[in-house]
Amino acid sequence: MSTPFTGLPNEMRPGRVTPLGASARDGGVNFAVFSEHAHAIEVCVFDTEGQRELRRYALHGPEDGIWHGHLPGVGPGLVYGLRAHGPYDPERGHRFNAKKLLLDPWAQEIVGRFGWRAEHHGYCVGDPEGPRSFDARDNAPHALKARVPTPFTGPNPRDNAPHHATDALVVYEVHVKGFTMQHPEVPKALRGTYAGMAHPAAVAHLKKLGVTAVELLPIHYTIDEPHLAEKGLHNYWGYNSLGFFAPDPRLAQAKDPSAVRDEFRAMVHALHEAGIEVLLDVVYNHTPEGNEFGPTLSFRGLDNASWYHLQADDRSRSENLTGCGNTLNCAHPRVAQFVLDSLRFWVQEMGVDGFRFDLAPVLGRNERGYNSHAAFFTALRQDPVLAGVHLIAEPWDAGPNGYQVGHFPGRFLEWNDKYRDAVRSYWLGAGASRGEFARRLTGSSDVFHHGHRLPTASVNFVACHDGFTLNDLVSYARKHNHANGEDNRDGRDGELAANFGVEGPTDDPLILQRRERVRRAMLATLAFSQGTPMLNAGDELANSQEGNNNAYCQDNATTWLDWLQAPPDLADFVARCFALRAQEPLLRHPRWFIGMAEGAKQATVHWLTPAGSEMQGHDWHTDSQKAFACWMHTGAKSRPRLLMLFNPEPDSTPFTLVHGPWALLLDSSGVLPPGDLPAGAPLIVPAHSLVLLKNSNPET
Repeated sequence: MSTPFTGLPNEMRPGRVTPLGASARDGGVNFAVFSEHAHAIEVCVFDTEGQRELRRYALHGPEDGIWHGHLPGVGPGLVYGLRAHGPYDPERGHRFNAKKLLLDPWAQEIVGRFGWRAEHHGYCVGDPEGPRSFDARDNAPHALKARVPTPFTGPNPRDNAPHHATDALVVYEVHVKGFTMQHPEVPKALRGTYAGMAHPAAVAHLKKLGVTAVELLPIHYTIDEPHLAEKGLHNYWGYNSLGFFAPDPRLAQAKDPSAVRDEFRAMVHALHEAGIEVLLDVVYNHTPEGNEFGPTLSFRGLDNASWYHLQADDRSRSENLTGCGNTLNCAHPRVAQFVLDSLRFWVQEMGVDGFRFDLAPVLGRNERGYNSHAAFFTALRQDPVLAGVHLIAEPWDAGPNGYQVGHFPGRFLEWNDKYRDAVRSYWLGAGASRGEFARRLTGSSDVFHHGHRLPTASVNFVACHDGFTLNDLVSYARKHNHANGEDNRDGRDGELAANFGVEGPTDDPLILQRRERVRRAMLATLAFSQGTPMLNAGDELANSQEGNNNAYCQDNATTWLDWLQAPPDLADFVARCFALRAQEPLLRHPRWFIGMAEGAKQATVHWLTPAGSEMQGHDWHTDSQKAFACWMHTGAKSRPRLLMLFNPEPDSTPFTLVHGPWALLLDSSGVLPPGDLPAGAPLIVPAHSLVLLKNSNPET
């Protein structure tokens, strides 16, 4: 809780240059602030509510770009902001304006409630000179402030972290609020919060599915974009981070910033107790300050020319490699340090187990473009704190040559959109060849089999937060984003999807059956593919967003999971698929499969036509038939252990079984009766179905 300070010292003493931010130590608070181009930095101390400025103190320095000071006699609970004095010279990239109170980028506790106001801008909004003008109004009464953090208490959630091997990961991408907001077994007071995420009913669902890691959509302190605020909408997804060391209070039951941190840590501890790791979707590519027409809230006012990429031929303008107006300059050593400090904080203090980096190529960009050997990646890979956590890249951004799938270094895993598109296309009948589908099923070796990378580098997904839900991609042929207030212009056009005859809900039993068959075939494919599977939260519930494929601003029933309308057995089916993945090592093999002739001891994969003959060159490219089969062997000289049969056709297809006898492990259609199937027996595989069989006698 906040601590009132009845007396403040008269002056700021010299302090330490590390750590950056504000830290209680040595009988007071140490401040360390980075600014390479400022002429002076002031710390402004406020009352506990952040409304009345009490004193200003000039920091000492700089030392290697760090301004520092020690304020004796104060401690946790001190509320403060920063003012940076320096040149207001937009042509050179400098936008210092000491009239603007700035949030400390390293703030762990943030007080106040942000609202969009003209005086948050360093220039005069509406002035003919635009962002080259200068706004002399003080925004302090309305600015967010930092609070010196309260020391953590209770167990460190790292103490019970499960540490799953990569090949054991089953990732569940989920929004903290949307997961429990309508969960009937979670108490209403906890719904939509970190505490709700940790509730036994929520954890039990994850355990049932076989989830070993949740990937939380951004939980860093975020603010809404101005165009959403004008429409009364909110940035529900949270990809607009301002506080990179603070959990978003909008997702907490607690109200005080210190209690919010404790609630988040308790959630992590509870998930760890259940054997579930916690991954964060993090947004170190842009900030809410936007382009040169945006506000001055923190980074821009402290040192615009260092924190951001600016256009080389006009440094008054931001370089927009993110589609969000600005781009953090991770090629700058202090910006890279900021990102690394933030990552270490979330691991060491908050207990998380890994990160998914939004628009990750930005992290490796310099003036020459993307570089997989960029200094940031080198620093990240050798960092002793981060050495044991999972790293996942969204391998594209909005800049030139921004598509970098397969080009991330070391142990990075990468979202694989090639997998998404091939699996959708194959099962929707949209043209994917058997060869393309087979490549994605076996880990996308054409993308990731180089250097020391493994099949697990491919993060396989059929649907994610960005785009149609699985239910909607088999129910809608086009997007329906009108509720976003942009006349349906936003979101992805031409997303791979099919309605099978009727746009949206229908009572037609044949259409409903086909949708259900295709949906289950995709879910089984995801579970049985080599690589790292990622399940979109709610797809196991047939959750719909009514055809909205860009529901980033829909903080309502559109995006909250609808537990009561879920089909009674779909979650059971998904749980069965991932249980089989866990039971059968060949479905999650950590190494690349080899060809039949390459060795006797390594796992192999072998491809068959429905007639049971080996696939030939022309078979891979024919459009006349899409059905085929896959043998999986523990070694080239062993009998096949598993047999997968794929039938995306609209009619049943006969398969000839060889090397039996076979036991039926799973039929995605639910039509085939359980039991053993002798070698040489024909099997009629239903339309739009995947069948998994296990050899009852796999040894030679």
